[in-house]
Amino acid sequence: MVISPDTLFTGRQLVWLPACPSTNTVAQQLQRENRASDGCTVITGHQTAGRGQRGNQWEAAAHENLTLSVVWHPTFLAAAEQFLLSQAVALAALDWSRRWRGASAGTSLRVKWPNDLYVGNQKLGGILIENTLSGPKIQCSIVGIGLNVNQQAFAVPTATSLSQLTGRAYDLAEAAARLLECLEARYLQLRAGRVGQLRQDYLAALYRYRQPHQFLVDGQEATGEIVGVEADGRLAVQLAGGMRYFGLQEIRYL
Repeated sequence: MVISPDTLFTGRQLVWLPACPSTNTVAQQLQRENRASDGCTVITGHQTAGRGQRGNQWEAAAHENLTLSVVWHPTFLAAAEQFLLSQAVALAALDWSRRWRGASAGTSLRVKWPNDLYVGNQKLGGILIENTLSGPKIQCSIVGIGLNVNQQAFAVPTATSLSQLTGRAYDLAEAAARLLECLEARYLQLRAGRVGQLRQDYLAALYRYRQPHQFLVDGQEATGEIVGVEADGRLAVQLAGGMRYFGLQEIRYL
């Protein structure tokens, strides 16, 4: 695959693999061997053992979607600021989906906490970021992204693709180039310290924000309302018993 993104560094070093178990794993290996420059991108046509949040497997049809990992060295970020990177990447995926004319027509594009991409109640993409720390700073981030582009059939009804939404097929090389541009734009926004705008954009795009919704909390169903996200990434939910703050595996949407 030949990709020509209009970027400064993201995707300039490109590793294309027809198939691999996990682009994140390949990217980590390149980083360990000091063979990954800042912005190095690993992309595959068929990921056979992709990983998602909570240890889930990310499944995608071969040669129909975007599956890639970007290596960044955000040494300007403190370890306690990891969620800022998560917000930036999620917003980049949202920016990418909004670039395609008609992609959001009649639908609602949102970021489902912490960083999944949703259209209405269907998942369009997932993100897995794995950070390596050096003291109080982030040394390296492997940003894994899976986006459903041309796939037409899914094993679960809660998934969708860009093609299903718009009724057309997409050139994956072009889609990848545009995604890398969106990623770098949000990363540069973060690097420039414009975190207030990032947080504001994230809340504006947050799935079920300020809407009563059913959650699974402490093994029981509960009605709550998402009212914000803490700096450390915990979800702030107003429940009947008061305000609660939840980490990734402590609350589930129903």
